[in-house]
Amino acid sequence: MQKLVQRSLKEEEKLQHMLANLPSGMRKNDFANQHEQSSSRMLPHFNSSFTEANECELKIKDEPVAAPRKGRAPAPRWYISTEELDSLSSYMRGRLTLEKVNIAINEVASYADANAHLVTCPKKKLSEDTWEKALELRDIAASGAVKGNHFFLEADIKGPGLKLDNTGKAILTVLRHLGRFHEVRIGHHRVFILSKQA
Repeated sequence: MQKLVQRSLKEEEKLQHMLANLPSGMRKNDFANQHEQSSSRMLPHFNSSFTEANECELKIKDEPVAAPRKGRAPAPRWYISTEELDSLSSYMRGRLTLEKVNIAINEVASYADANAHLVTCPKKKLSEDTWEKALELRDIAASGAVKGNHFFLEADIKGPGLKLDNTGKAILTVLRHLGRFHEVRIGHHRVFILSKQA
């Protein structure tokens, strides 16, 4: 029971960190208000009339723990905080804003999720050209440095929040410096391996 409480508190810290550093484009005031209301409903409220006699009447039953889901967990979205961005030297930070970097983190995670889906998807669900890419990704995923981790390729970078222009390269440099991913070269591919949040 104590381990469960500790895990819950640790998970709550992670969620608070994510919510505090969520890009404004993804943030909705309604979401924050709903989150506060739902979390306040989940927490028990005790008044001063709660006595030991009432405590004895409560019987806590150990509920069976659900078996872990099969499949892959979503790619880590480890957003940076203002303190981390401010800790960088000015030449590295340049004109980057917290919002730009966190949007790029979200895009990078979506690339990694798409690659994980292609790696695990059966052949009959893929078209011929996607199957060739899936085979290539499977070879990369099976290599020692990448195995078991979420990854994306340099060729995947083509979204609106992260492009391979000067700003995009600066964002990749910042994320690499902050330990959000590391890169390896496998064959002719530059592979970025996402780091899990500690």
